[in-house]
Amino acid sequence: MIAPLIKGLGVTLRTMFRKPLTVSYPEQKRPVAERFRGKHELKRYDNGLERCIGCSLCSAACPADAILVVPAENSDEQRFSPGERYAAVYEINMIRCIFCGFCEEACPVDAIVLEHEYELAAYDRSEMIYTKDMLLVPPGAKGEETPQDTRDRDVPFRMGGMDYFSVPIVERVPGGDPTGEPAS
Repeated sequence: MIAPLIKGLGVTLRTMFRKPLTVSYPEQKRPVAERFRGKHELKRYDNGLERCIGCSLCSAACPADAILVVPAENSDEQRFSPGERYAAVYEINMIRCIFCGFCEEACPVDAIVLEHEYELAAYDRSEMIYTKDMLLVPPGAKGEETPQDTRDRDVPFRMGGMDYFSVPIVERVPGGDPTGEPAS
C-alpha cells in the first residue's frame, strides 16, 4: 500500500530537477508545418481588388456546409473584383469548419487561402462566424480599398497569361470592327 506512494514520489523527485519541456505559449509560439491549415483569408490583387468573384465553388466543395457566398454584380462605378460579380456576403462558420482545404482547392482564382494562424478562440458562438470584413486582407502598398471607381481606366486582370480588361474584346478578334458593329 505504501509502495505505490513511494514509487510515485520517486517519479516526482526525479523529474523535479530536470529542465522543463513546456513552451510559454503566449510569449513563444511554436512554428507550424508548411502545409498547416489554419485561419482562412480572402486575398486581393496588387491593385486592391478582391480576388473572390462570387462563384460559390468553395461553398459547393465544403463538406461541412460552413461557407455562405451571396454574389452581386459589379459596375464600373463600384468595382469590388475584376470579374462581372463579387461576393457581397462571404461568411464561414468556423464552428462547422473541419479545415479540410477543399474550399482552397475549388477556388479558380485563389481567393480563399488557409493560412498559418491558429488562435481561433472565442467566448461567444456568434464570434465564430467570420464575415467578409474579418476574412479580407488589407490592400497592399500599391492597392486601394474597394469599391473602386474604374470608369476611364483599365483594370488589370491576368488569368492564364492573358490580360482580359486591358484591350477591348473587338480588337482581340481578327477582323473585328472597333465600333462594335457586326461585319457584313
